[in-house]
Amino acid sequence: MTKIKKNIKTAMTLSMGVLLVLGMGLALAQGGPPAGRGPGYAAAGGQISEEAKQALLEALTGPEGEYAAYAMYNAVIEKYGEVEPYISIRRAEANHIAALQRQLDSYGIEYPKDNPYIGQVSAPDSLKEAAEAWAAGEIANVEMYDRLLPKVASYPNLVRVFENLRSASLNQHLPIFKAAAENGGSLTPAQMQELGMAHGHGGHGGHGGPSSAH
Repeated sequence: MTKIKKNIKTAMTLSMGVLLVLGMGLALAQGGPPAGRGPGYAAAGGQISEEAKQALLEALTGPEGEYAAYAMYNAVIEKYGEVEPYISIRRAEANHIAALQRQLDSYGIEYPKDNPYIGQVSAPDSLKEAAEAWAAGEIANVEMYDRLLPKVASYPNLVRVFENLRSASLNQHLPIFKAAAENGGSLTPAQMQELGMAHGHGGHGGHGGPSSAH
């Protein structure tokens, strides 16, 4: 288990280099905020603090964030085929990404439109290892939101979205991955339904977003 987490962390650390390059290039291209505006200024959505802006970006693009999770689920599906719970959780992850992107768009904050983790991470050696790793990954995702929520406390819309995504990880995905690990790495559609995640349902897309099947 330690080896699996280390491999995933290494892959994501390498991927963060892509994000850093993208971020640096974007900052240079923008040339900073308009004259007379602070670093937290967002043209389309008014004012947002730099701290809240960075928290929102991390939720989407950080190593424990939604882009990274989607890429890992995608890597498992590419290696092992259309297997549950990954197909349902990947579908939900797309809704989670969309919920964060809507918030970023509302504040006029630039972000990578293409997921930079795709093709940069690889699936574990077995489905059981994948399920074990992503049970740990969901815990890391919850811890990320615990750390980021105080940074957006002044923005009720962001608090609502972050709490919804945190709840999906803790109360839906984590139990599902634990069950998958105990079942050899995958689940049947019937087992998914028993766990409260029937095809096309489950998860939170955030305020104003569609329901997701995380």
